[in-house]
Amino acid sequence: MTQIGNVSEIISVKKTLEELKNDGLIENWELPYEEILTRLTAAIFFLSPTDKTKMEEIWNVLSGYEMLHYRPNEEKRLSQLEWMVEFNKGFEL
Repeated sequence: MTQIGNVSEIISVKKTLEELKNDGLIENWELPYEEILTRLTAAIFFLSPTDKTKMEEIWNVLSGYEMLHYRPNEEKRLSQLEWMVEFNKGFEL
């Protein structure tokens, strides 16, 4: 049974984002409200690349997860980072 804030799929994405950060592709990433999440499709990640030329490589790595969806974070409500990343297309569960 999945525990709130301890979701294996979310943990996997977080590990991948840390690897991208360690590889110098991502400057920073965030996952607001992680402690209340129960599934990956409800998670909204944010990230900023180290360089805009790295975006294609970042998306290629993250596309290994189903339902990858990303867009510029224009609202800046939950995070000040540049990109919003979700693994949910059209509220699919």
